[in-house]
Amino acid sequence: MRVFWFFTAAAFLYSQGPFSSTPLGLDAFMPIPADNPPTAEKIALGRKLFFDMRLSRSQTIACATCHDAKRAFTDGRTVSEGVQGRLGTRNAPTLVNRGYGKAQFWDGRAENLEEQVLRPIQDPNEMDMTLPEVAARLGIDSRTLAAALATYIRTIRSGNSRVDQFLTRGDGLTPDEQLGLRVFRVKGNCVACHVGPNFTDERFHNTGIAWREGRYTDEGRSSVTAQPEERGAFKTPTLREAGRTAPYMHDGSIASLEEVIEHYDRGGVPNPQLDPEIRPLHLTPEEKRGLAAFLRALSGDISEGAH
Repeated sequence: MRVFWFFTAAAFLYSQGPFSSTPLGLDAFMPIPADNPPTAEKIALGRKLFFDMRLSRSQTIACATCHDAKRAFTDGRTVSEGVQGRLGTRNAPTLVNRGYGKAQFWDGRAENLEEQVLRPIQDPNEMDMTLPEVAARLGIDSRTLAAALATYIRTIRSGNSRVDQFLTRGDGLTPDEQLGLRVFRVKGNCVACHVGPNFTDERFHNTGIAWREGRYTDEGRSSVTAQPEERGAFKTPTLREAGRTAPYMHDGSIASLEEVIEHYDRGGVPNPQLDPEIRPLHLTPEEKRGLAAFLRALSGDISEGAH
């Protein structure tokens, strides 16, 4: 019975493709634009630009300010802080494994990384620059800038977690974490959205976080598509490095994994566009502890800058 459950769990979680236990195990499945192939020189330039504060008007903010490698490429803040202390409205998501993603940002407004990396530079609440100003300051054009930064971000990868070790070799998880895995794929049905080797369906879901006092505080995906059924919907984040990337949700409004689990156990926040997969779970205290332990076991080895 245990052997059957083990392979069934692996099939559910890795149903979008095979996954190696190394940080670079998804290389063959990373979508790379034909006009921006990776080179060692381009990666090195992208890494240099990632830490370059000249990308911001005040020269005090770099990409690494909001995406700190020591915090699994997040900043630990509720929402990002840009030049002159200006605050954004959304939490800085982790950059690990974004090269395997589809649309970028919480609302999916950028189709690829080449487009995504230029948006914060031009955002008044982030770096507050224009592309001509950046080109004049750094001596490179915006196409070179975008290609280099996107190529570097594709090297930021996480893998070889204890969950990977368990699903590939059958060991590595404590009994509590194994209970959490069972809750994750059965009673909690977390795999409805957090599926595949990157633990995300790359789709957009309304869990009620943006619904407060009878209205949406953020339109989410609908602000891009103008589709009313997508109001309050946000991209499913990867769960890799979840234990290192607090606070959570698009607005950073949930401080801990335990609170995230309580949110879903309650069935989210009822609202007109609540995702049909969101419903009360009625987890026991033991199941909640196990689920939190399993999520923390998804932290593994982070690599960056490798060609």
